[in-house]
Amino acid sequence: MITPRWEFRSFGQHFGEAESRLAALPPQGVQESDERYLLSATGGTVKVRGGLMDIKALTQVNADGLEQWIPVMKAGFPLPAAETARVFEALRLPLPPLSSASYTLEQFLQEFAKPGAAIRAVKVHKRRTRYTVGGCMAELSDVVVNGKPTRTIAVESEDAPAVTRAVFELGLGGYTNTAYPRGLAALIDGEPARFAVIDVGTNSVKLLIGEREPGGGWRMVGDRGVVTRLGEGFGVQRVITADALERTAAAIAGMVGEARQHGVLAIAAVGTAGLRIADNADGAIAAIRSRTGVRVEVVSGEDEGRLAYLAAKSGLGTFTGSLAVFDTGGGSSQFSFGHDSSVDERFSVEVGAVRYTERFTLDGRVSPDTVRDAIAAISADLSRIDGRAVPDVLVAMGGAVTNMTAVMHRLTTYDPGVVHGTVLHRAEIDRQIELYRSMDAAARRSIVGLQPKREEVILAGACIVLTVMSKLGKDSLIVTDRGLRHGVLADRFGA
Repeated sequence: MITPRWEFRSFGQHFGEAESRLAALPPQGVQESDERYLLSATGGTVKVRGGLMDIKALTQVNADGLEQWIPVMKAGFPLPAAETARVFEALRLPLPPLSSASYTLEQFLQEFAKPGAAIRAVKVHKRRTRYTVGGCMAELSDVVVNGKPTRTIAVESEDAPAVTRAVFELGLGGYTNTAYPRGLAALIDGEPARFAVIDVGTNSVKLLIGEREPGGGWRMVGDRGVVTRLGEGFGVQRVITADALERTAAAIAGMVGEARQHGVLAIAAVGTAGLRIADNADGAIAAIRSRTGVRVEVVSGEDEGRLAYLAAKSGLGTFTGSLAVFDTGGGSSQFSFGHDSSVDERFSVEVGAVRYTERFTLDGRVSPDTVRDAIAAISADLSRIDGRAVPDVLVAMGGAVTNMTAVMHRLTTYDPGVVHGTVLHRAEIDRQIELYRSMDAAARRSIVGLQPKREEVILAGACIVLTVMSKLGKDSLIVTDRGLRHGVLADRFGA
């Protein structure tokens, strides 16, 4: 009796965490094979292996995106006309006139798979290493397709929920399920590999879609953010409210859909300070996963600093000397200190714009004394960066500094090309602090360059940026439009 199996598969060059987890398991066997896949624009899985024409049919796709496949034919050569007809049926192609009662493989390819035909014959060599994960068969394969190398990772079982659990256990929850015909066609057609990163911050959620270029660099296909205020109310208690969770989950769901429309192979979702410190973070992560199908991985403050440094350094080009990078967020700020391409120290401190906005009511018009009190509190909380040598270059990233740069340039439409690389001087920061201090939130919305929903936290963010500059002895800094999401893109998908 043949039992259908539920399958998950993804194509790529490396799978990071999943490969590490498989490497820790005992392999269940290694198998090599040479196969020939027959591809059509809309067909199923048809291949020749071990001298047999092998057809599997897709029976259904479940809510988790798993595909259920069942073997429907294994026939030897010469292939009778009736079995030949089944090949065309499986490939969803009209049956052409058959000139022979049966076909050898060579005859079949010569008549039906010659250049320009509706069927493409693709030579595939596989080296498969199998493991057992959660009762499912997991397989990591090195594959060469018409001379082009790639890798696949797969999980399959008769038990669909078990496959879903194993996929998440391996850290593949954000990966797109791609069956062999689609993956092979993309590779031989030279389709660029696209990946997405979703950065779930305390104040905003950002989406980055990157396309790997032939030389190993990245072309940014999409980069946007939305303010969701996940950490709203953290000044009182560190609990993510139902409204804040709904706003954030809705934003993530929209970004996942957008990424899928762009044909990404995988989505990495990371959470920062808000999810690190919230008492109900586990419940929030579970709710987001249920809503979006993507599990948000909470990164440590130290790792966030490492990824920010990686992002900033990649945007500087050739550079030598001492470098300090800081990233201001809604719930925390990350610092990385290094030289040339090496990171010497990195850490995170709970100094974020949301916290001081709520503590000193900086979302509206305030007195100069209130600003001084806020800066004094920020300075005390930033004592960890006291007494350091002045860096050769100070680089800042994050919503506060990029918005301040957009205000300086009076950008009616945000332009990352203008913002990235701008030198921001202390005098400009002082000017903007005075500007925001003298306005309520409604008035701030009229400031050219200030993005929607930033009006409440921009004053606190500017105070943090000013304090960091003062403590590190710099009168200016370089603004980078890159951020944590760029570091994650390079770290997870760059190899």
